[in-house]
Amino acid sequence: MATTTSFAYSAVSPAVPEWLNKGDNAWQLTAATLVGLQSMPGLIILYASIVKKKWAVNSAFMALYAFAAVLICWVLVGYRMAFGDQLLPFWGKGAPALGQRFLIHRAKVPESKHLSSPTVEPFYPMATLVYFQFTFAAITLILLAGSVLGRMNIKAWMAFVPLWLIFSYTVGAFSLWGGGFLYHWGVIDYSGGYVIHLSSGIAGFTAAYWVGPRLKSDRERFPPNNVLLMLAGAGLLWMGWSGFNGGAPYAANINASIAVLNTNICAATSLLVWTSLDVMFFGKPSVIGAVQGMMTGLVCITPGAGLVQSWAAIVMGIASGSIPWVSMMVLHKKSSLLQKVDDTLGAFHTHAVAGLLGGLLTGLFAEPALCRLILPVGNSRGAFYGGNGGVQFLKQIVAALFVIAWNIVSTTIILLGIRCFIPLRMPDEELMIGDDAVHGEEAYALWGDGEKYDPTKHGWNTSVYGEEMAPSPYINGARGVTINL
Repeated sequence: MATTTSFAYSAVSPAVPEWLNKGDNAWQLTAATLVGLQSMPGLIILYASIVKKKWAVNSAFMALYAFAAVLICWVLVGYRMAFGDQLLPFWGKGAPALGQRFLIHRAKVPESKHLSSPTVEPFYPMATLVYFQFTFAAITLILLAGSVLGRMNIKAWMAFVPLWLIFSYTVGAFSLWGGGFLYHWGVIDYSGGYVIHLSSGIAGFTAAYWVGPRLKSDRERFPPNNVLLMLAGAGLLWMGWSGFNGGAPYAANINASIAVLNTNICAATSLLVWTSLDVMFFGKPSVIGAVQGMMTGLVCITPGAGLVQSWAAIVMGIASGSIPWVSMMVLHKKSSLLQKVDDTLGAFHTHAVAGLLGGLLTGLFAEPALCRLILPVGNSRGAFYGGNGGVQFLKQIVAALFVIAWNIVSTTIILLGIRCFIPLRMPDEELMIGDDAVHGEEAYALWGDGEKYDPTKHGWNTSVYGEEMAPSPYINGARGVTINL
């Protein structure tokens, strides 16, 4: 037994080929797990607690379902559409990623070779890379769900998830990461500012338009049912982002270390700036606002996390804590389009605006020495550093326009197709009741079976003494918008 055990874990074991780097493999699996924890249970907890009580179960289930459905679609066809051999300049050839002959060999991205730079071949098996990239695909769909919580027909959502993954997500992933035309052109998207956040924000806003709004009563009053639990979900999201950006170099290298540090610097700066603006304009700090600021900081740094200096991460944090704040708190109230579209958690502001901002700022601040560590296109640099940096900034703009256009068109076509068979929006009678009507389950048993519901005892607007409580100003007062995240 001792001999067998020793052989199984020795350097000459068939399970430890010469090309395997155990440190890289361990880090990549850890990073993948951290990203997975952002969704399961991070966003499930956050969604379940930040929505109105009657939508807690439905919101959590939409995230839970997406996580499972994406994984199966990913290994059946999605991974190789995003990271396989080229079919079109923006799309890979779909094929299963299930056989051991594919999964145990050294990982590589087939179309990643650029001129003199070699094909990207991490020092671990393909199975690790398939799982790591799955967690990114899953969180993109879950972030998108934030725009349609509280009214999308769950059956329509079940159909939408695999279709959007295949016909929208894989296009952005292949174009920017898998060796597509934007990758070879030199567009920078270090860890998903465009592939994940700009895509989910634009697609979510588009989906919210086609699905239609919540009930008027829900739009006017949508208080979180558990602010402390919301913070727990937000905390998992923040800590998981170290895997999100730290795993992007595909190795446990110095670039990963820079990315993790910059990620946390930008998030902290953005949170402080957003909170300061809340205090300046509304007189008190908002916990929900702090979470929003944290989120925009994490999103903004993502496209350049390992490519900008840490002082630039602070600058990006200042921008991400202020520009999306203005977008959400000022422009939202003045724009008829933003008012018309019921984006439940404001993914347009926290993901589309912040993701676009991060991509453009990366085009300004990408540091040449850091770019040389990882980027395949030589002499890449931000406009701040002169040379061809101005061209890089223009590339970032063009790539953003492509991602925006593709997501608007593909999301529209998918939803209109689904609408031919399944209503996109729940009927009003289900919207009035919420979880109990949709799932036959409720989040909290606040009174016994058979006990008549008495709003004077159990309503949100009463204290234990039966006195009416004032609504939160962040939800429905001077701050002017429903809960946005």
